[in-house]
Amino acid sequence: MMKPCDGTMTTGALDGIRVIDASQMLAGPICAMRLGDLGADVIKVEPPGRGEYNRTHGFGPLRIGGETPTFLGLNRNKRSVVLDLKHPDGLATLLDIVRSSDVFLQNYRVGTAERLGVGWEQLHAVNPRLVCGQISGYGEHGPYRDRPGQDLLVQAMSGSMWAVGAAGDPPQPGALWAVDAMTGYQAAIGVLAALIARGRTGEGQKVMVSMLTTVLDCQVQELVAFLNGGLEPERPTVATAHALIPAPYGVYRAADGWLVLAMAPLAALGDALDDHRLRRMDDEVDGTVNREAIDAILRPILASRTTAEWIAHFDARRLWSGRVYTYAELVADPHLAAIGGLVEVEHPIAGRIRMPAPPIHLSATDSAVRRPPPRLGEHTDEVLDEVLGYDRNRIERLRARGAFGTPQGAPEGVTS
Repeated sequence: MMKPCDGTMTTGALDGIRVIDASQMLAGPICAMRLGDLGADVIKVEPPGRGEYNRTHGFGPLRIGGETPTFLGLNRNKRSVVLDLKHPDGLATLLDIVRSSDVFLQNYRVGTAERLGVGWEQLHAVNPRLVCGQISGYGEHGPYRDRPGQDLLVQAMSGSMWAVGAAGDPPQPGALWAVDAMTGYQAAIGVLAALIARGRTGEGQKVMVSMLTTVLDCQVQELVAFLNGGLEPERPTVATAHALIPAPYGVYRAADGWLVLAMAPLAALGDALDDHRLRRMDDEVDGTVNREAIDAILRPILASRTTAEWIAHFDARRLWSGRVYTYAELVADPHLAAIGGLVEVEHPIAGRIRMPAPPIHLSATDSAVRRPPPRLGEHTDEVLDEVLGYDRNRIERLRARGAFGTPQGAPEGVTS
């Protein structure tokens, strides 16, 4: 059964930690969302007008109650505040929030935070206990520091596109936004480590994570093999899921769909399929140099039964196999319901939204979806009142002076 979000403010492990999320796109917002899942009070600071990038850029024209699925998917457990950081009152208000906050997250291009007045040195002077998380594409130094840090661009630079597919194929990018997501997770780990260190020293620090070093870290096996043994991915003439993993390691057609096989010992696979040719093969040698022969043996045999029949057959022999799902098949699988893999949250405009549940679980202070993704500026007045003690008159004066952007023409339902 899908796990509902009833809006109850349960206590999480990071209860009492305030995070300012000034990031956009994916890596920064996913880091902030994960901290929010764990109980932090996440205040998303957005620019006036149309808000952060993902409010207006999603998967083509698809909108859910006027919101992009991208924004809805990355911004639960946050409160939205609109501030114009180019306006002196907007910047001053943000710095007031910084004084009582624990973490500031940004993924501006190198130098932009300093120009806006929210660089590390500037924020540290306001709040020495503040942890500043800075996410970049390629790091703060080097010739590529000013290049756009986007998932596909970093994938291309990483070398990983040559490890998938067949020799005649073009480079193969991954379908997941893996570089972005993994960078967000690394940033969250760094922020948590800095908070623990602050508990000992009383001082905050800067946490720097780049997409490029993250994707290098995720290829530690491949790069150690290349750097120390000269082993480079060399794709065979048949498609493979990874050029450095011996066959069988890939996708095969069954009678009713697609099946994956991973790292099956060839002798055991030969026994399972009653094939003497596989029984005589060596896993490391033949699995690498005779991929085409293995592929030619497997494809006609595997096409003769259904995926369910093969999985049961291989499971009984402790050989690793699995079915290739569509999204529809994935969400219908009973295992997803058994583990509470999906959650429902009520959005004031978009209605009931289904999304993946937080992936981290703690026995005493579990992660949870406590808030739906916010409307643009929905919590501006609430945060300024609760966090800063600004009264209604002061908030209205700031609004009139443009600290929250130009009041005219704001989207319907937006409070500032």
